[in-house]
Amino acid sequence: MKVISVNVNGIRASAKKGLFEWLAKEDADVVCVQELKAQPDQIQGAPFYPEGVHTYLHSAEKKGYSGVALYCKREPDEVHYGLGEGFEDADFEGRFIQADFGDLSVISLYMPSGSSKEERQEFKIDLMDRMEARLAEMVASGRRWIICGDWNIVHKKRDIKNWRGNQKRSGFLPEERQWLDWLFGETDPETGVPAKGDAGFRDAFRLVNDQDEQYTWWSNRGQAWANNTGWRIDYHVISKNLESTVIPGSDLIYKDQRFSDHAPLVLEYDIKL
Repeated sequence: MKVISVNVNGIRASAKKGLFEWLAKEDADVVCVQELKAQPDQIQGAPFYPEGVHTYLHSAEKKGYSGVALYCKREPDEVHYGLGEGFEDADFEGRFIQADFGDLSVISLYMPSGSSKEERQEFKIDLMDRMEARLAEMVASGRRWIICGDWNIVHKKRDIKNWRGNQKRSGFLPEERQWLDWLFGETDPETGVPAKGDAGFRDAFRLVNDQDEQYTWWSNRGQAWANNTGWRIDYHVISKNLESTVIPGSDLIYKDQRFSDHAPLVLEYDIKL
């Protein structure tokens, strides 16, 4: 089973850069898209609805903002649009969509950035806090979970080029990184701060790739792309019961073409839908 996660930073712009031609060649079982920046009536027909692919969109209420999507080779048993009760603010921004296939659920998630202003960082931290109970419910269900998306948090120092200069920036704040420690059940060896428990999820990419300077996002400012001054903020977050299914491979971060300021993250699993 091949699963792709990609923040397109505007699906119409990415389409013009060849995104859907590349996706057709990849022939993934599920593609998880974030940051559509489009309403359904703005992306009707080709190439946004590929023939033979089941397409599901959850756009933000605000035009030209956020939004997530799923492209599925097999029709899901059920699709859930949004997180539901208690998450109305996040659902208003189109940040979550889930497809169920038997006992497996695949999610496209777009966590907020807090870089624009203090209020957005407060919203981000509050959403992280609320997500803890939902993530615990997911694990307790016994289902298998693949949560793909732009989490807007760097986990380790090696996951960001200039870690010293970014320690006070949203996306690399200590409390954000410690939250990922909890999510992945890790103790941060750099700070010695233990996680507050094991949420029961794993960073699928790091299960099969232990190399440094593996980034998925580069600022459009300056020469960030040319100099590989990047951040790893896109993840396949999997439930612990899928640890043994991640298939090692090369070029898991696709950088031969640029469809947006993010690179697609492509992983395969020893799973049959």
